[in-house]
Amino acid sequence: MRPSQLMSTPQRLQELERLGEPGQWAVEHILHLTLENVGLHRELEAARAQISKQDEQLEELRRQAHRQAAPFRRPEQQRSPQPARPGRRAGHAGFYRPKPEQVDEQIRVDLPCCPHCAGPVGEKRSLTQYIEEIPLVRPRVTQLITQEGWCEHCQCEVGSTHPLQVSRATGAAGVQLGPRALGLACDLNKAKGLSMRKTVAVLHDHFGLKLTAGGLALLVQRASRKLQPDYDQLAVQLRQSAVVHADETSWWVGGPGWWLWVFTTPALTFYVVVQSRAAAVAREVLAEKFAGVLVSDCLAIYDDLNPLQQKCYSHHLKAVAEACQAHPQSGEGYLLQVQALLRTALWLKALQGTAQPERFEVCLRNLRLRAAALLDSPRAQRQEEKVRMRLWKQRDHLFTFLERADVPATNNLAERQLRPAVIARKLSCGNKTSKGAQAWQVLASMAATCRQQGTSFIQFVAERIPLHPARAP
Repeated sequence: MRPSQLMSTPQRLQELERLGEPGQWAVEHILHLTLENVGLHRELEAARAQISKQDEQLEELRRQAHRQAAPFRRPEQQRSPQPARPGRRAGHAGFYRPKPEQVDEQIRVDLPCCPHCAGPVGEKRSLTQYIEEIPLVRPRVTQLITQEGWCEHCQCEVGSTHPLQVSRATGAAGVQLGPRALGLACDLNKAKGLSMRKTVAVLHDHFGLKLTAGGLALLVQRASRKLQPDYDQLAVQLRQSAVVHADETSWWVGGPGWWLWVFTTPALTFYVVVQSRAAAVAREVLAEKFAGVLVSDCLAIYDDLNPLQQKCYSHHLKAVAEACQAHPQSGEGYLLQVQALLRTALWLKALQGTAQPERFEVCLRNLRLRAAALLDSPRAQRQEEKVRMRLWKQRDHLFTFLERADVPATNNLAERQLRPAVIARKLSCGNKTSKGAQAWQVLASMAATCRQQGTSFIQFVAERIPLHPARAP
């Protein structure tokens, strides 16, 4: 082998040119330029692909910056290639509108002859339909005349009242909404989530009631003051509950820095709007010695509130899934074992009501032993150690939902009760004043509780809003 064959390509070209081999030099020069061109072309294509990907990411970030909330669509990588068919599962019981319990009017339409040729019609059959129609609605106006005067015995002004009265105001404020109309306004605004302006528009367009958004805001605040005793009673019932779900989200009261807390059970919901996300808020709501089980996410403020807790398994599984994505081997080994442990616990929960108590206890004891084996020893890999520390801190609360039949494994109840509030925040940006926030927390709590208990929030407000309520709260 010639020494020049061991040289690098540029050195070989120079050597060939010096030795006077122009043909071979030209061929190898062309080959060198071709290979260099191919390499540069590949680098250019890779750079263009990278720039295109970065442009797409930048455009997505720009779109997200202009959105008021997270996008409703899912990212393509999270979409199922074979999505489930919409609707209920095959074989479910059919649904149809029930037959009305009361018939207000009966109309009979006879068929004396053929509607086309006016000829006689033979054997006839009767067909029955029920048509539910909304009648034209206009406000029922009552002119209420009361009297007032001076009581010589009591030495004060006294006056007559009527059950329809919600205020003693006269003059410019003498035209008022009745109890049910005010209950409907509160229901549209707080229970159904309409903004003040849309609530005013519905009341005007469908019921002929004229008022302004500012006037409605004052009426809502007045209603909340009437319902304050019921709101305080909710707090008492909450502290006596066996299981309470808690969660929080950011809120807006004339500006950022506020938080909306929710404390809920299957029978009631209690909202609190405050300028704090500290543990003191939850401790004040639940009281110092809350004896029930607190279900929450893994936010540190909940950790020392009470002895009995259950941390949301949905959050645990999400943390494990994210760690698997960042893991060099996609979670192979330790992380998949932790994931299997959590899913086994969920599977065991599904058998809690039907399994034999002795066998159930054996399975639970084995789960505890397996959890101790997985969580007690530190892990060298970063994602594995992060998951281990997360669960190790909550090791006393990992299987509370298996020890108590009335405790669920997730905090879905609190998140479902937060969802209407998040939608209301998107539509109206929260509250403008602290008085509005106070009214919101009272009325939204009572509206959600009425929905859970299957009662009418409109009737609930209508019974409490008059000057002299028909029944004690």
